[in-house]
Amino acid sequence: MMNNKILRRLMPAALMVSAVMVARPAHATDYQKLVDADTQAFQSYFQKEFPEVKLADFANGVYALDEDARTQWQEMEEFPPYELDVEAGKALFNKPFANGKSLASCFPNGGAVRGQYPYFDEKRGEVVTLEMAINECRVKNGEKAWPWQKGDLAKVSAYMAYISRGQKVDVKVKSKAAYDAYMKGKKFFYAKRGQLNMSCSGCHMEYAGRHLRAEIVSPALGQTTHFPVFRSKWGEIGTLHRRYAGCNKNIGAKPFPAQSEEYRDLEFFQTAMSNGLEYNGPASRK
Repeated sequence: MMNNKILRRLMPAALMVSAVMVARPAHATDYQKLVDADTQAFQSYFQKEFPEVKLADFANGVYALDEDARTQWQEMEEFPPYELDVEAGKALFNKPFANGKSLASCFPNGGAVRGQYPYFDEKRGEVVTLEMAINECRVKNGEKAWPWQKGDLAKVSAYMAYISRGQKVDVKVKSKAAYDAYMKGKKFFYAKRGQLNMSCSGCHMEYAGRHLRAEIVSPALGQTTHFPVFRSKWGEIGTLHRRYAGCNKNIGAKPFPAQSEEYRDLEFFQTAMSNGLEYNGPASRK
């Protein structure tokens, strides 16, 4: 039986979810306003839970909450473990394809475009992520797509994230189709699944900042800003969708394929919740 203290802690998130999940816009121009209201409520929840943490610092994930771990992390960032991956990603980004073009030919601003992803492509009717765009550029130019979760794709994504640091998260939801994708991602975030009957929000909202065994649970706010990440557990750099799959496995749920519609919609929603924060990837994590 849940005690009153925990119940009071869960109520703000639960009330916020129920209030916005049933909302439906009367006009197409209202979609962004609904998303903005969600974002404000989402961010306010974390600011009330952790009043000592500046909003911008949530882009640092768990290190925004754990002072001891933050000190160690800051020291490690002087010689970050993803440094070689960024250099390798730069070389791959500029390496000519067989047709003479390169990934650089597909992206403006020298590839510093992290702030433009994910976005909803109105013509295609789907969410497009940065990793998806990278592989589509390769295929369009006669090359094979890279594996989605790690390796060369993660390295190029890390390089593009690195040269895009400081760009603001600014997800736009302008149409009903885009809002539908956003709502699918939102439903995924709050829905319970797996043998443990847990949701993304169950871990990273209600239990954010609390210990799970020896580790502190990271906050959902800012989670998408710093990917791809070099995880000590992995011993290499990996993509956001690799982390999604790992989370699903941890709760006993069958993971979806990386870059599936489910995970792209989830990324779309989660990134929108961090609107206004800065992209600061790649990052290092335990």
